[in-house]
Amino acid sequence: MKTYRQEIWFNTKDRREYINITDAVQQAVDKSGVKEGLCLVNAMHISASVYINDDERGLLHDYDQWLEKLAPHAPVSQYRHNDTGEDNADAHLKRQVMGREVVVAVTGGKLDFGPWEQIFYGEFDGRRKKRVLIKIIGD
Repeated sequence: MKTYRQEIWFNTKDRREYINITDAVQQAVDKSGVKEGLCLVNAMHISASVYINDDERGLLHDYDQWLEKLAPHAPVSQYRHNDTGEDNADAHLKRQVMGREVVVAVTGGKLDFGPWEQIFYGEFDGRRKKRVLIKIIGD
């Protein structure tokens, strides 16, 4: 069995961004040489997410609006976590809703998706350097 590990890094210009990373993950699968196996993709920061959904601008907007209603950034005083001097409690909550990681089957050397599925990196406390881990196992 082969294993392959790669990190991809982000430094977003905005506090919240949604980035389609499907091509970068497929490139890692290609580099790994794995034809049949599993690909784990996870955010390595507690205020970011990796998730699978459709790459449709309206849906990305809807996610952002929905998450902001669910866990609004301001006022920052509404969260006990921010009593520590931080201002990112909402980002932790958004990450909890959107998830830490995804696992995708690799079949014939390709990510084995259902219709319209894409992998996204969701950033909820950006403007600093963060990373995503890609770990591939298989034959």
